[in-house]
Amino acid sequence: MSRLQVVSGKGGTGKTTVAAALALALATEGKRTLLVEVEGRQGIAQLFEAEALPYEERKIAVAPGGGEVYALAIDPELALLDYLQMFYKLGGAGRALKKLGAIDFATTVAPGLRDVLLTGKACEAVRRKEKSGRFTYDYVVMDAPPTGRITRFLNVNDEVAGLAKIGPIHNQAQAVMRVLKSPETAVHLVTLLEEMPVQETADGIAELRAAKLPVGRIIVNMVRPETLDADELEFARAVPRTAVAKSLSTAGLGGARRGGNAERLVEPLLAQAEEYAERYTLEHEQRAVLGELGLPLHELPLLAEGMDLAGLYELATELRQQGIS
Repeated sequence: MSRLQVVSGKGGTGKTTVAAALALALATEGKRTLLVEVEGRQGIAQLFEAEALPYEERKIAVAPGGGEVYALAIDPELALLDYLQMFYKLGGAGRALKKLGAIDFATTVAPGLRDVLLTGKACEAVRRKEKSGRFTYDYVVMDAPPTGRITRFLNVNDEVAGLAKIGPIHNQAQAVMRVLKSPETAVHLVTLLEEMPVQETADGIAELRAAKLPVGRIIVNMVRPETLDADELEFARAVPRTAVAKSLSTAGLGGARRGGNAERLVEPLLAQAEEYAERYTLEHEQRAVLGELGLPLHELPLLAEGMDLAGLYELATELRQQGIS
């Protein structure tokens, strides 16, 4: 299992929820996972029902078996200060630059620099070791930008390494890319069984492969249960309305006389069955498209009661049962 797990997906697919559930699933049997947020939305804190995350690694959950989940919301300005201190030993001068607004200016005017800092901080956590020689974290899970810009986000250090031919910036960019383009990394795509998210997933996988970035798995989120199978749907289409009304009457839902409760229920029930049949067909078509992409496919259920902390643990259990940990 790759030590850096990057989770992306089209907006609205629940990629932050999946990233959080994955972090919990990986932090089993005493393992330690770092869950990293790079978009500044504080989505991780909301999922774990915690206060807004500062720019420091903080334990936010205990997984089954005693594992621990830490979280980090990366601040690009503070990450740049870390970088300046690490390579140029600026110390107080770096803090002075922040007060003058130079740090904010640099990360705003040069968005590529911002992505370099975000990916660099995550990769530093992947490589970090304790004095004993053990890795600080067994896994790092990154809640990454959406599919539309994930390849550029992860590949930005390649561009920087090409621009800065020598020096610490070049060396740092190369070190980050050695992690991101190695088996240490896996980029997972989250989708729904809907046409647009599936198409964006297929496009994203093609872009990642073209950039030689390691694609991991496809995770289908919010999958609704199948109430009827194909044979039952075909029967629902063919059954006469009078037979449906008679069955409703037998079930105690009104008389079969014309205008009775049973007859008034027939049309809404058949309309609902038709709507379900359309969704059933669409979802099976999209599942087939995903199956042709040649990647491991996992499915997470739609939680009827909505997402809360208990639901997050439930999704983590689903991932473990499907062999993702």
